[in-house]
Amino acid sequence: MDNDKLRLCLGTVQFGLDYGINNPNGKPPKEKSLEMLKFAYESGIRFFDTAAAYGNAEEILGEFIEKNNLKGKIFITSKLAPNIISENEKDIKGVVENELRKTLAKLHVDKLYGYYLHTPSYVYNKEIMAALQNCKNKGLTENIGVSIYEEKDALYAAELPVDIIQIPYSVFDQRLNKTNFFEIAKKNKIKVFARSAFLQGLLFMEENKIPDYLAEAREYVKDFKKIIGKCGFSPAEASLLFSYNNKAIDGIVFGVDNIDMLKEDIGIAKSGADFSECLKELAGKFENIEKSVIFPSLWKK
Repeated sequence: MDNDKLRLCLGTVQFGLDYGINNPNGKPPKEKSLEMLKFAYESGIRFFDTAAAYGNAEEILGEFIEKNNLKGKIFITSKLAPNIISENEKDIKGVVENELRKTLAKLHVDKLYGYYLHTPSYVYNKEIMAALQNCKNKGLTENIGVSIYEEKDALYAAELPVDIIQIPYSVFDQRLNKTNFFEIAKKNKIKVFARSAFLQGLLFMEENKIPDYLAEAREYVKDFKKIIGKCGFSPAEASLLFSYNNKAIDGIVFGVDNIDMLKEDIGIAKSGADFSECLKELAGKFENIEKSVIFPSLWKK
C-alpha cells in the first residue's frame, strides 16, 4: 500500500454493469472505460478493484493492462463469484483455484494483489478459507481476504489469518466506528479497504429525485447537505473526505460513471483540504441509519 500515496483504489463495477442509483446513462462504452482507467493510472492511481460478478469488468481491465503493458505494475484485487460453491461440493479447493485462474486469464496477469470472498458467509467455512490460502501458497495472489456487509462478519474475519478486509463505510454507514474492528485489524496487521463512500450516488441526489422506495433517505440527505453546506463542501467532497480522513483505512475503493467524475474525485483526494470540523459534525449526526438505506441490496427497486 506504500506505493499508493493517494490511498485511492478505482472500482470497476460501473465498467461491467449498469450500476448506481444516480447513474442515468448506465454502463459506459468500453472505449470510455479504457479512457478512465488510463487517466486514473496517469494520475497516480495504482490500485484497481474488480470481481467475477461485475459483468465483463475483468475483461475490460485486462484489455487495459495488456494494451498499456502494465502487467506487474499495478495492484489488482478481485473476488470469487458469489454463491459459487454448492453445499455438496467435494472439491472446494479445486473450484476456488479454477475461478481464480479464470480471473487471472481475463486480466492477463500472473497473480493478484488480493483475492476476496464475495460471499461473506464463506468466511465461516474452514474449507473455503483453506482453499483461499492454497491459492496464496501457490503464488496466484499475494493477499487473501473477504468483502463484508455486517459488523459481526468484519469482527470475525479480523481474527482470522486474512490479509485484507473490504468494508462498507460512508457518512451514512458508520457502524464499524462503534466497534473495535479497526483496532483488531491493526493489531493483526490486516489491511482495510473501504467501499461505498458515495452510496451509489445517493448522497449526491436532490431529495425530490430520490425514489419512493428510498423515501426514508430523503431527510438524511437533506441534513447531510445542510451540514456540509455550512462547512463549504460539496456532496462529492464531503463523501470522499469522510472516508479519506479515517487513517485506519488503507484504501478507498470508489467508482465513477464518467471521466469528469474521476477527475473530480482525484482532485478531492489530492486537495489536502482541512475537513476536521465538518468531520466532527458528520460523525455525531449519522450513527444509526436503517440498513434499508445503507444496504443497496435491500433497496426495493
